[in-house]
Amino acid sequence: MEEKKSKKMNIHKWVVYLVRCSDKSLYCGITNDLKKRLEAHNSGKGAKYTRSRRPVKLVVTSSEMTKSDALKLEYRVKQVPADRKYYVLIEKENEIVMDLKETLNVVSRDIKVLANKVDELVKSINDG
Repeated sequence: MEEKKSKKMNIHKWVVYLVRCSDKSLYCGITNDLKKRLEAHNSGKGAKYTRSRRPVKLVVTSSEMTKSDALKLEYRVKQVPADRKYYVLIEKENEIVMDLKETLNVVSRDIKVLANKVDELVKSINDG
């Protein structure tokens, strides 16, 4: 009974992942233990496709879903031509870079404001 409960609890733990192989090709798969699956790929015990294309590097993962949904999404991803996958990945990477730049600008402004407040505080302590 306990084993059935643990299986039911993990029903939404499946993800679809995309890795970039050493030859720059992409491989798409599903797993319910991403860390273990990536270790398998990189040790030569993963998919036949990745065995001769090691090391692989994780590019993107989906949110958690049921195994059935993961299989359906994996099928859809595999139907997309490789060049389109690259385009989408580059587009996404550019989006992430732009978000990071914006975040860094905000943090930089916040640090300047804090630095000015610290300077004012130090000056008031020294003056007072």
